[in-house]
Amino acid sequence: MANVFGILTAIVLALAAFVAYKNKDAYGNELNHRKDEERKLAASRERLQTARDSLAATQKERSDTEVEVAKLKTEEEAQKKANDDLKQQIETKTQTVDANKKELDEIRQKTAAVGEIKDLAAKVKTMRTEIEDLNQSITNNEAKLANLTSENTRVGGMIEVLKGENELISRRESFFTKARINSIYPNWGFVTVGAGNSSGVVTGSTLDVVRDGATVAKLLVTAVESNTSSASIVPDSLGEGMVLMVGDQVAPSHKPAPSPKAASKPAATPSTVPAADSKPAETPAPDAVPSLDLGPDPSAVPETKPETKPETTPETTPETTPEATPEATPEPGTN
Repeated sequence: MANVFGILTAIVLALAAFVAYKNKDAYGNELNHRKDEERKLAASRERLQTARDSLAATQKERSDTEVEVAKLKTEEEAQKKANDDLKQQIETKTQTVDANKKELDEIRQKTAAVGEIKDLAAKVKTMRTEIEDLNQSITNNEAKLANLTSENTRVGGMIEVLKGENELISRRESFFTKARINSIYPNWGFVTVGAGNSSGVVTGSTLDVVRDGATVAKLLVTAVESNTSSASIVPDSLGEGMVLMVGDQVAPSHKPAPSPKAASKPAATPSTVPAADSKPAETPAPDAVPSLDLGPDPSAVPETKPETKPETTPETTPETTPEATPEATPEPGTN
């Protein structure tokens, strides 16, 4: 009987040692996972700083363009004034020529002195040469004015394009033409899209998943890189029995610009809609622009995640809470 108890004790001790060994390996794996998540967080912060630097450079370029436009307008006004002065001079010279011709006719009638007539003819010839020079100067100035006008039109077009993009960014709307889903992570409730900030994807914007010409789901952009972006699947936007597939087409979901009356009313928008949407799109505040591409919207992303976690990942550990999701989403974009 003592031998049986001894054997049972040895078996229990062996099982305890085996469980302790497994727990040690699990603890080590958890530490490695935590280090990976911290590294990804640092990478996300670097990308955020890059986006801020890019926004500052864009604003500086816009300011330089506006200064250049003002300079071109000043030059255009000066050139117009110079042309008016030249036209006035031409009119004066023409009047002088006409007077000289009239005087020459009177002199021809009153005198037969050949020398005086030759002198007047030389003056008329000189006046005609001066008129031709003035006409050539006007032609050159008009060509310069046409070039300045063309340049002004081109710069004005660039400014309108930049204004349109800044308006969409201030409203947190993407403006890319087309993109597709690269990968899907149903347990995490997000996908990766084959377009980034270089194509016009804006953090915090809403995207439509289009299949056969119909919208089957909506996505909320949480992280953006140069050529890829990550987006959370908006809860309840995916129809029952509908499953997203790699290669589904993604298009921006544009919202109507809020009217000034709507902007003056108390905010009644859901917490998932960015606060910038309550401003009129035609007059974005300059002070609000730098806060556009600051990464995932803290008011939108955490509120969409808790609704998807209980259904898709019931066994999620405490480290996969909604607060950690924005830092983990960039991982597919780096592959």
